[in-house]
Amino acid sequence: MAISPETKKIDVQQIIEQSYQKNQWRRNGEKVIPVLLFLIASITVCTTIGIIYILISESIHFFKEVSFLEFFTGTVLKPLSSNPSFGVLPLLMGTFTSTLIAMFVALPIGLMSAIYLSEYAPAKIRRVCKPLLEVLAGIPTIVYGFFAFTLVTPLLKNIIPGLEATNILSPGIVMGIMIIPMIASLSEDAMNAVPFSMREGALAMGATKLEVVIKIVIPSALSGIIASIVLAISRAIGETMIVTIASGSTKNFSFDVTKSMQTMTAYIVEVTGGDAPAGSTIYYSLYAVAMTLFVFTLLMNLIARFISKKWKAQYE
Repeated sequence: MAISPETKKIDVQQIIEQSYQKNQWRRNGEKVIPVLLFLIASITVCTTIGIIYILISESIHFFKEVSFLEFFTGTVLKPLSSNPSFGVLPLLMGTFTSTLIAMFVALPIGLMSAIYLSEYAPAKIRRVCKPLLEVLAGIPTIVYGFFAFTLVTPLLKNIIPGLEATNILSPGIVMGIMIIPMIASLSEDAMNAVPFSMREGALAMGATKLEVVIKIVIPSALSGIIASIVLAISRAIGETMIVTIASGSTKNFSFDVTKSMQTMTAYIVEVTGGDAPAGSTIYYSLYAVAMTLFVFTLLMNLIARFISKKWKAQYE
């Protein structure tokens, strides 16, 4: 039985209408998804803006009582004394000393681990060693703190008799152990991004394996390596529990690593522990210290971003 042209026309129109309705739902969904993704992405931006607003607004109250000059150049921090002093330099000294010690530990071990895993380790060993190395990053920092206080400090006392029970050396060493995975993992990823053809070309020209690593791989991956180091420094500056437990609360402005020193994060923990009444100068000082810490970590992250963009190698 033949189908009339009118029937064919009706069937085609129905198919077009059904297809249009289905596509209409899809088009509406496509319009909603960008809005939803924008709202989700804006959460992080709004959170950052909120943190900055709180830090600045509360720090203003502190700087109404204490001058910028006294805060950033003072070498004495005695917030609870009858004649209080709010110099932040002892906290900066403790923070930078612990970070420097941590980098002395983490930098050589992390880079050597990355070079071994990327260039020398067989595939079987790499599959086992890299996850084991990254397990260090999953250990809670409070565990590292007790490890520094109960094991590392007593061991160091046998080597350094004048070492105090709480000191900056022990937490600095343990912080270095904690950030080894960050340097090792990110640096290895940067080295693995270097094309193997560059290695093969250097080996074909008669270079040794060590020369390939030093003259080809490391310079080519320098952007990622430096970025990993800067991020590790930022992580060490912001560490809290290790220094809170093992470095003590003595606000010394000293270069002696055997003495107790306090970092900016440890001071924030101390002030929020309940010793400072809300609305007091001591209370507002924690926001000034937190703002200083925020600025330092922000600068480190911006430096890492600048380095990774400026010296990033492009391979075809």
